[in-house]
Amino acid sequence: MGEKEQPAEDLHFVGRKDELIEAKRSFRTIEGRDVLIIHHQGVFYAIDCYCYHAGSTLENGDIEEINGKLCIICPKHKYKISLAEGEGLYRGKNPLEKPPVFRWYSKGVKQRTHTVTEKGGEVFVKICKQPARLDSDYYQGEKGKIERAKAAADDDTLVMDEDDV
Repeated sequence: MGEKEQPAEDLHFVGRKDELIEAKRSFRTIEGRDVLIIHHQGVFYAIDCYCYHAGSTLENGDIEEINGKLCIICPKHKYKISLAEGEGLYRGKNPLEKPPVFRWYSKGVKQRTHTVTEKGGEVFVKICKQPARLDSDYYQGEKGKIERAKAAADDDTLVMDEDDV
């Protein structure tokens, strides 16, 4: 099947399985979305490439198991995002517990994840469009490119301000 031919159900060819396994992480633009395809521990994942928090790329994020879930860690601000569901996780204490103990809590689904399908040595991604709005959508497309640049400039300003002190 050629790259221009697509099977039914809006599946988009993203690469040969062996090449994607070797690469471990691959960036693709599908239907105007920048998507990160990750192969980790024998499983393919597809997730919006830019962190829901401030638009930093997730391409070089570490992958760790957190609270029983495989998560990618945003390299810029260390936000934790589950690969399978796009759930944002954070560690905190409940002050009502005696004594308060650090635990992992969910922020809910923040990052859009996409369906990965393997057929005959080829890998396809179907862009998830439900729910209608997730936080990671903010940093997608042309508008997202502008917002990512603003967020990066804001970070640079904060670093400069701290250095000036």
